[in-house]
Amino acid sequence: MAIQRTFSIIKPDATRRNLTGAINAKFEAAGLRIVAQKRIKLTREQAGTFYAVHKERPFYDELCDFMASAPIVVQVLEGEDAIARNREVMGATNPAEAEEGTIRKEFALSIGENSVHGSDGEDTAREEIAYFFSGLELVG
Repeated sequence: MAIQRTFSIIKPDATRRNLTGAINAKFEAAGLRIVAQKRIKLTREQAGTFYAVHKERPFYDELCDFMASAPIVVQVLEGEDAIARNREVMGATNPAEAEEGTIRKEFALSIGENSVHGSDGEDTAREEIAYFFSGLELVG
C-alpha cells in the first residue's frame, strides 16, 4: 500500500460539542497522522464554493448553512491507504448504518450533522487540500 494524504473536516456539530480530540484520537489510532490542521469559520460563500459539486442537490443550501454555522477543523491526514482508511474510520454517512466504533456511529447526530467529512478519492483529496492549505502548511 502507498502512503497517501487525504483531507478531513471536523464539522460544526462536533466542534460545538468539543469532540475534536476524541475524533482525532480515532484517526491516530487507525494509523493516520495529522500533517496539517487549523480551526476556521467558513462564510456561507466559502462553504458554497467548497461544496459546489452538490449545488444541484436538494440538501445543498442546508449543507452550506450548516457548515458556516460554527467553527470547523480542517486537516490533512497521512498514512498507508489514507483515503480508504479515513473513510473506514468515519463510517457510513447515515449514522444508523455506520459500524460500531466508527466516528459517525459514536458522534453523529443525524445524516446531515454527521461530524466529519473526508475526501472520496485521490483527485478530490488534492483539490480539497489545496482549497484550505498552502504547501508551507503541510508539515508531515
